[in-house]
Amino acid sequence: MLTYVEFVSDKFPPYEDEDINPGVFGKRLAEFLSNGLKAKGFKPQELIMEDWGWMIPIENDEFNLWIGCGNYLDYENGFLCFIEPNKETIKKFLFFGAIETKPRITELQKAMDEVLKAEPSIQQMKWFTHEEFNSPK
Repeated sequence: MLTYVEFVSDKFPPYEDEDINPGVFGKRLAEFLSNGLKAKGFKPQELIMEDWGWMIPIENDEFNLWIGCGNYLDYENGFLCFIEPNKETIKKFLFFGAIETKPRITELQKAMDEVLKAEPSIQQMKWFTHEEFNSPK
């Protein structure tokens, strides 16, 4: 499943008071993506600041679903977003069996792709699986 996307854009500079960690930001991107996903029928919840960037929790009944957003230092004006969970199935909490996540994650990935592609300032966009992104190059 494609759950990581990197791209370049000058549209999402840090807010003046966005003090996560030195050089870490992404709130403008998280706000942009959250608004775009609302228009696609998703229900993003309140943004959460993390030490690596911003989390967008997505209302979902079966399992915890969220998107991480932040600047990506590998590129000038680079950004990275990732969907969690990134596995096709997850174990049920305190129960036997598994929850199939792939249909919902695929739906979210496609909506994210449409929102990001609709913004002209976003360039060099590339999607990866969790394994592709985290494997040594």
